Amino acid sequence: MPRRKKALEEINLSDPQYYFSREMSWLEFNNRVLHEAFDPRTPLLERLKFMAIYSSNLDEYFMVRVAALKEQVEAQVSKLSADGRTPQEHLDMIYQRLRPMVEKQHRHFEQALRPQLAAQGIYLLDYIDLNQEQRTYLQTYFEEQVFPVLTPLAIDPSHPFPYISSLSLNLAVVVKDGITDEELFARVKVPKVLPRFIQLPIETQDLPTSVPKSRPPVWAGVPLEQVIAHNLDPLFPGMKIQEYYPFRITRNADLDLEEDEAEDLMLAIEQELRKRRFGGSVVRIELQPSMPEGIRAMLMQEMGLTSNDVYEVEGLLCLRDLFGLIDLPVPELKDPPWSPVTPPRLKRVNEIDIEDLAESEEDFFSVIRKQDLLVHHPYYSFSRSVQRFITEAAHDPSVLAIKMTLYRTSGDSPIVSALIAAAENGKQVAALVELKARFDEENNILWARKLESAGVHVVYGLVGLKTHTKLVLVVRREEGKIRRYVHIGTGNYNPKTALLYTDLGMFSCHNDLGADLTDLFNFLTGYSRQQSYRKLVVAPVNLRDRLLTLIHREIDHQRNGGHGRIVAKMNALVDPRLIVALYEASQAGVSIDLIVRGICCLCPGVKEVSENIRVVSVVGRFLEHSRIFYFHNNGQEEILMGSADWMPRNLDRRVEAVVPIEDPDLIKDLEEILGIMLADNRHAWDLQPDGRYVQRRPTNGSPEQSSQKIFMEMAQQATAI
Repeated sequence: MPRRKKALEEINLSDPQYYFSREMSWLEFNNRVLHEAFDPRTPLLERLKFMAIYSSNLDEYFMVRVAALKEQVEAQVSKLSADGRTPQEHLDMIYQRLRPMVEKQHRHFEQALRPQLAAQGIYLLDYIDLNQEQRTYLQTYFEEQVFPVLTPLAIDPSHPFPYISSLSLNLAVVVKDGITDEELFARVKVPKVLPRFIQLPIETQDLPTSVPKSRPPVWAGVPLEQVIAHNLDPLFPGMKIQEYYPFRITRNADLDLEEDEAEDLMLAIEQELRKRRFGGSVVRIELQPSMPEGIRAMLMQEMGLTSNDVYEVEGLLCLRDLFGLIDLPVPELKDPPWSPVTPPRLKRVNEIDIEDLAESEEDFFSVIRKQDLLVHHPYYSFSRSVQRFITEAAHDPSVLAIKMTLYRTSGDSPIVSALIAAAENGKQVAALVELKARFDEENNILWARKLESAGVHVVYGLVGLKTHTKLVLVVRREEGKIRRYVHIGTGNYNPKTALLYTDLGMFSCHNDLGADLTDLFNFLTGYSRQQSYRKLVVAPVNLRDRLLTLIHREIDHQRNGGHGRIVAKMNALVDPRLIVALYEASQAGVSIDLIVRGICCLCPGVKEVSENIRVVSVVGRFLEHSRIFYFHNNGQEEILMGSADWMPRNLDRRVEAVVPIEDPDLIKDLEEILGIMLADNRHAWDLQPDGRYVQRRPTNGSPEQSSQKIFMEMAQQATAI
């Protein structure tokens, strides 16, 4: 025994061999998303959705992560990541791993999904296969709807290479001068203001003879770029169209803010957004293999690209546009519709109109006073829980103040409307709008201005920190005293994503939590160096230290003859210090289950390092977004939930809040959620010691268990009681 202890102490837990590459781990996560587009158990139009999500995820990955790595290489950054690689080595790995994944995606779409769609009456046709009646229709459509929007841009010594916007689909057009026979080159942008797929009218939907006819068309159409390409003559009168070649580029889209020097953060971000639209180096070009080497070389040279930045795509470019076909009225090709149910304890409250609450003995606040309330979205309705809470507060005469954080919200947000109504009703309203929420900056600026004009006190976040925490504080006068109500969540206050993401929220009126949120909002909106909280655990103040303390407590219990047990659910696990602590816990014999949706840099199942650690990823109909942290504590269980993943950015550079759950009923609910997810054998993937993920399958005749389906059934059963 002493010899084994010595051997374990000699293991360097910071050795790069015990860490997966963050970049490779993300690519493997996106590969699991793509797998849903391949899985025959997934309804056909949902497979299109996952195909589009994969492409959309990849666009953002290039705009942010690949762009950042390329900048590090250009700056000659040589610092190694935890897995022991340089930025250039990461880029090389990305290129090597990603190319076959992209090829597999497009091959599957062309060879499998398009025929399967046709078998169901959904025909995505090629222009060259159309009959004359259909071509005539599209020619008219082009002349009336498309031609006025197009702007051909010549490229020659008198016409410099044009700016090409990020994520735009383009045609590289080769024409020959009818007089001089000189070959010329031009670029035509496929306009985003028009639908990507142009539907043929019912009367012209007789299918071309070259197209297999499986059933009458439900929908038939062609890609917009093909409509443009086959009607180019009006754009180049007097020229002979030689050929056209589609291509698409991706630019660096991360904002480069010097916050310390920005007198007006909103103005600085608006300037950076303009740079994002009109600047940013090109980091990727997608094109078809048929593009001639001369045109390819010219594009690469003008945009400063190397061969590593070129991705050849057979078939359609930009499969994220498949989102446009998902809403076709073919319910049998989609998941069964899901309507979030009203939380049982809020059923009576939601039956009362806001205007009639003054005459009712029951309202949202009376429900919370009886007992803390936990809601699990999208199984329980966001609009009839979180949104109702804020709306009631806005119209309740007894409410004095509302304070909340807004990281991301929808364009037509009823939450913002409620805050405006509260201000108009004379309440003190403060909203921290995080202007630096990536890709939502413009939307957040819009709503910040609207809130300010209505009299809401708007704060734009803190210098050097993103405010990522999800909090609402409502201050209410009751019988001459002040009582504070809180909502602490894991997800954004966005009714639209609340239908797509799994998230948790807790309502409470405990004094300590109300006081903690008051202190935290004072930190966010004023001058405060608050370093301790009564219940709340806050980053960057004390969250990492608290998590390390809880992990080491499990180690102590295990070493002292108890039973150490940790279960943690999160979106990403990257932080090296927490990973080392988990390795130490595993070495001590603590049993650890991690439910990590996306990036996981920890290597599970490594002998004498992590053999007591298991990692599972669940990728299904809804995006797993909640964070739950369970510690057995020798039978005195402690469980927390909140907004933070275990990443350096969340622990050091973001304001996050995690709350310990103390109500026994809520503790049981969260333990049940973790248990059901760990038993999933439909959407769960087990991470192997070599970095591969293996999807679980029912064995020995056992039934298929989809955790998300089980949660839907549980919600329906609960509301039926």
